[in-house]
Amino acid sequence: MSPRGRPRGFDRDAALAAAMRVFWERGYDGASLADLTAAMRINSPSLYAAFGGKEALFREAVALYGATHGGHTRRALTEKPTARAAIEAMLRDNLAAYTDPALPPGCMVVLAATTATPANHGVREHLATLRRETLADIRTRLDRGVADGDLPAGVDTAAMATFYGTVLFGLSIQARDGRATGELAAVVDAAMGAWDSFTRPARPGIGRP
Repeated sequence: MSPRGRPRGFDRDAALAAAMRVFWERGYDGASLADLTAAMRINSPSLYAAFGGKEALFREAVALYGATHGGHTRRALTEKPTARAAIEAMLRDNLAAYTDPALPPGCMVVLAATTATPANHGVREHLATLRRETLADIRTRLDRGVADGDLPAGVDTAAMATFYGTVLFGLSIQARDGRATGELAAVVDAAMGAWDSFTRPARPGIGRP
């Protein structure tokens, strides 16, 4: 129900999905209220009544993205049986999503507010926090690999998480720039080829790369 007790004349879920796509394609600053209301098929008063404003709408759209198109990382890290399988699935599944021609290219959380006006600092920091949480989730999965015995004790899981998280975020940027899926798949191949350089024991007197 609306604040005055009248039923809304639009589907809120459909409107939110449309707003998510606008933010995903254009970023937070690039998505004007006119863009949003046109895609959502509502007027500005209805947007504010239903969602509270542009930033609140954006935060809901990001949450929807995380629960739908942005859920590949979470699934890979929780469902795959080994740390290596989890990291590889994370990269390959996200790459497939980033280059899906039916969707905007890249990751909304990486691309929607890499820069922002001072007034929108909270939006940029919100996405930065989500990216930091992704890095923490990757490290947690690697630490679990150590505990499970599929990664050697003493491996630098912090460095591994930073490396694979950086590859993940970089794939998003490259996909937005139009790089071909095959080219980016080769990047994933190379990243997984680096796995042994992290996990092999360092020889005495030689640091790990």
